[in-house]
Amino acid sequence: MHTVREGLMADGAGLAGDRVVSAGSTARVLVAATARALRGADCADLGHTGPVSRFPGAPEPVRRAAVTRAAGRVALTPGQTAEVDAERVARWFVDQYGRGSYPGVVLGSPHGAAAHLAVALGMPWLPAGFEMTVHWAQGGVDRPGGALDHGAALTGRLLAGNDDLHVRQVHCPASRGALAGVTVSLTARWRALPAAYRRFLADRLTPGAPVLLLRDARTWPVLDSGPGHSFQVGCPGSGLDPVDFHPDSHALRQVLRSAGGDAARWEAPQVSSAAGYAEHGVESGFELSARDWAARAGRRLHRVLSPRPEALSAAVADLYRRWLRAAGKTGDRLVVECGRLLDPWQVVRAGLVPYWCENATRRSVEGVEWWLAGSEPFTSVDVLPEPPGVRSPALAGLPQWLAVAGFGGRRRALDRTAARGYPVTSVPTRRATEVLRAQPYDLPVPPPMAPAEAVEVLRDSGTHQGLLVS
Repeated sequence: MHTVREGLMADGAGLAGDRVVSAGSTARVLVAATARALRGADCADLGHTGPVSRFPGAPEPVRRAAVTRAAGRVALTPGQTAEVDAERVARWFVDQYGRGSYPGVVLGSPHGAAAHLAVALGMPWLPAGFEMTVHWAQGGVDRPGGALDHGAALTGRLLAGNDDLHVRQVHCPASRGALAGVTVSLTARWRALPAAYRRFLADRLTPGAPVLLLRDARTWPVLDSGPGHSFQVGCPGSGLDPVDFHPDSHALRQVLRSAGGDAARWEAPQVSSAAGYAEHGVESGFELSARDWAARAGRRLHRVLSPRPEALSAAVADLYRRWLRAAGKTGDRLVVECGRLLDPWQVVRAGLVPYWCENATRRSVEGVEWWLAGSEPFTSVDVLPEPPGVRSPALAGLPQWLAVAGFGGRRRALDRTAARGYPVTSVPTRRATEVLRAQPYDLPVPPPMAPAEAVEVLRDSGTHQGLLVS
């Protein structure tokens, strides 16, 4: 019989998972996209356009006001953090995969190529954590110290009912724009496999099915502010470096001016020189728990450590090319996806090679340019640049995206809808579906790749990219 510890919620109580997990967060989109692909469905029903899509030519103050109003409708209230049940969130993730058994599972850090890898293997993908946004009524985009204080109080409420979490708070006006001044961003990372995951692995995996654990190995200066709570100013996904968040930084002044802040008020908390894994890292306890489960169940666990997103994107693109050619397809048609603009089912339906850019930063786009320069040519290249909805000196311009499309031999396409109003508008995930549906069919879909073969391809292709596969 389930017992309730004092101060904790009863089993099944608390907010629903789709209310807790941030709308449009990478983990949420990837679970939805992978689950749909495994049942032969695309992402035509996935939205999350954001408010700025309705104001393509509006002045910045109007756009910021629209963002603030939209955040108020979807963010959690401070009181609701006490109602979060991380176990219920885990159940919500696994329940999206319906019934049936699988030849393995992919766990870990959120990454679009992880979703494509899972689909090629016929496996589900499950995250090692989830993102939340919570109201900050007296906030300011230029007040990271205030964000830390507010986040610490919220984390206390959250951990009172979820002692199996570590909460990483991120204050990053470069990637979140004005949102960083009205909400706080909390990434909750499980310190062990949640019970729902353990049941899923035990009940839904075929005998001998392996576990693939993907870890984002990027580091960032981190402040451990208290038990179960850590804080970072900026993030790797911003396309900036930690030094760029110093008050004397020209880049920071540009970012804050665009987001409605003032660099003169910027006083970031003192962070030790030692760097820890950034917000999308995997807790060591989560990996240990997965290893222990695999050992007890007689399963093989493979770990893939990625030093930067581009390394995994390149390795999985190479894997797809090999997989498609083994099935008698050309493997010469590429789609470059970005952020939430992806659709794994339409990719396999059309026989495309997918390369996923984490975001629209110059650093991310340079990664695909370098990979393309060193790859066998593609006859067609379709590019889906996701407008981030913010302005930043780290963003790639449309000419750089056009240069990526220019690698196509006969077809070179940059999605005009995504480019219209770039970078300050936003487009929904289903835009990727609309574009990819126009690609010619290339059926039948290849049979799932064997896990052992996939591990070998990742090891062979990824070594020179810096991937560590064990």
